[in-house]
Parts: sequence; structure tokens; C-alpha cells
Amino acid sequence: MAVAAEAPTRVVVESTPAAADPAPLGLAAFALTTFMISGHNATFIPDLIWVGCALFYGGLVQTLAGMWEFRNRNVFGATAFSTYGGFWMSLGIFVVLAEVSKSFASSLTGANLPNALAWFLIAFAIFNTYMLLWSTQVNVAVFLVFATLEATEIILAIGNFQQAHGNASPYMTHLAGWVGIATAACAWYASAAGVINGMKSSHVLPVGAPLHFGNGLMHRRHLHA
Repeated sequence: MAVAAEAPTRVVVESTPAAADPAPLGLAAFALTTFMISGHNATFIPDLIWVGCALFYGGLVQTLAGMWEFRNRNVFGATAFSTYGGFWMSLGIFVVLAEVSKSFASSLTGANLPNALAWFLIAFAIFNTYMLLWSTQVNVAVFLVFATLEATEIILAIGNFQQAHGNASPYMTHLAGWVGIATAACAWYASAAGVINGMKSSHVLPVGAPLHFGNGLMHRRHLHA
């Protein structure tokens, strides 16, 4: 009895093309929105012009960049961009509701508004603290973004707490504005470096190496094991 041999099944695996790096877009969205609100806090940009940026560029576009970082399996970038996209949309819609909704605005009278903003900033500063620590493992440019952002959030929170407790001096808010402008400059530089270095496939704009603190110690232990 003849037995026909079955031909082996051929499995064809189609590889998904690599996605472009979304980090320069996320950094640019963060930088511009931070610049607009910080320029207002520093008194040279009119109020509320930053709200549209917060909702769409710093908010929506940055969140989309975070989603693409998930696609690229970059947990740090995905967490950072998605969180600060949510930060900007939350802040933007808060201001919109405070302006257009009488019932919403009624709960923000007196010290409630600056006190609420201060706690909002403190909550994100807590998140930013551990992201700052792990940004040392990315590069110096990204570390500087998170370091200046940490200072901006803390100083601005202090300024809002002072206003909530009757201190009418805008000094801390103005200072936070100028530190925020430094944050925007760092983020714009990191974005520009990501664009040009990605196009040239070389380090045209330096971003600095990761700051290997713990890794260096572990590496030395492995060498002596």
C-alpha cells in the first residue's frame, strides 16, 4: 500500500516595518506648550493663549506620541509622553470649565483656585521625581528636561500655595515662568537632536551618554566575580 508523503507546511512570517521615533514629536509638543504657559507666568505672553496648545498639541499630540512609544516598546517614553499629554489636557479643560461653567467656577472662589492648582502640581511633581531618577538612564538632554521640569513644578506649586494663604506677591510664579522657559529650551533641544540625528543616522547634536550610577557599580562587581 503506497503512502503519500505530505509536504511540510511553509509558514510565512511578515515583519512589521519599524515605526519612526515619536520622541522628537512628543518633546516638541511638550516644549511649545510649556513655553506658552511659562511665558504667561513670566508676564510677556497673554493669558489663555496656551489653552488651545494644552488641549491639542501638548495634550492630544503628545499622548499620540506616547502611544507610539508603546508600539516601539519604550516604556519610559510611553509613560512620560502619555502622562504629560494627560497633564496638559487636564489643565486645559480645567481652565475651560472654570471660564465657561458657573457651577464649576463657584467651587473655585477665593483661595480654592490656587490651592487646587498647587496640589495638582504637587501630584505631578511626585510622578516627575521618579521619572527624573530614571531619566539618568536615557541621556543627559532628557535628564535636563526632567530636572528643570521638577524645579518648575515645585516653584509654581509654592507660588500657588502662597497665593492661597494670602501672599499676593507674584515673585514665585514669575520665577517658575522663567524656569519653565528653560525647561522648554531643554525639551526643544532634545527634540531637535532627535530629528537631525535620526535623519543623519549620526550624532550631529550631542545629547550626552546615560548617567550610569548603579549600573557602573554592578558592572564592576561582574568584572570581579
